[in-house]
Amino acid sequence: MEVNLSSNAQPLQNNLFEVSLTATITVKIQDKTAYLVEVCQAGIFSISGLSENEMGPMLGSFCPNLLFPYAREVVSDLVIKGGFPPMLMAPVNFDAVYAQHLKQMKEKQSPSNISIN
Repeated sequence: MEVNLSSNAQPLQNNLFEVSLTATITVKIQDKTAYLVEVCQAGIFSISGLSENEMGPMLGSFCPNLLFPYAREVVSDLVIKGGFPPMLMAPVNFDAVYAQHLKQMKEKQSPSNISIN
């Protein structure tokens, strides 16, 4: 089983943001795909009174964490309705996922150390 999660946040107007969480689950038996489920759960969040530094964790961690149980339920329902054994996605630590994303972004921006002799 392969699980891929991604989230996206877009400003709508003033203090409104649309945050979406996409879950793609691919289950294979040997080398053949048994099923593939993709769910995009989105929400509109009104966020105000936060600094620029606080908005990142809010949109990248807190909001996707609120959407996850709904996406998880839809995935479970789709799999069962498809005639497959129940599949329940494991909980996700979105704080850790967001921290990893920040680390990757920082590594991409840092200049590489190249020495020329």
